[in-house]
Amino acid sequence: MSALRWTAAILGFAVVASATAGGPSAATLKPLSEFEAIGDRTQRAHALFAEIGRVIQHPRCVNCHPRTDRPLQGDDGALHQPLVVRGLGGMGRPGMLCNTCHLAENFGNVPGNPKWHLAPASMAWEDVPLAGICEQIKDPQRNGGKSLEALGKHMAEDELVGYGWNPPAHLQPVPGDQQQFGQLFQAWLDAGAHCPPR
Repeated sequence: MSALRWTAAILGFAVVASATAGGPSAATLKPLSEFEAIGDRTQRAHALFAEIGRVIQHPRCVNCHPRTDRPLQGDDGALHQPLVVRGLGGMGRPGMLCNTCHLAENFGNVPGNPKWHLAPASMAWEDVPLAGICEQIKDPQRNGGKSLEALGKHMAEDELVGYGWNPPAHLQPVPGDQQQFGQLFQAWLDAGAHCPPR
């Protein structure tokens, strides 16, 4: 048994890819054309953000935006096993850093990405209504100082955001693809970035 497989076994990870859910997502996002007929910009922004919410409220995203210092995992948002906590910069605590198990790429059932870490606590999405997430995203005090333009680039191009479409085979990917998601997000910005009502 390799050291990596032994470590994964000790920590309780399965390292054989499951053939259940996964692969290319059958779920799609609505095309931009479906929102063009909405003449009122505020209503169009609300409709666009509802569609964006299908991605950002998905377990692939919420699991790394928990309300506590402990990440979630799986399609059911279970508490992360083994026990790990946020730590400095969202990277875990010494001895249990995120990249101890989360490598540069998916490994068996363990998700991977070179930038793997938790979102800032100020960007907790777990159990937050969509309107509240929208307000967080727009607030530079909570979103890491990002402008609306920088947010659009982050959503469309960031590789950790892109992980949502490329999880291990046993996990459900977010709907659509990152390019389409980025286009919807930009259209929301162009429509005035209005948050849906609470």
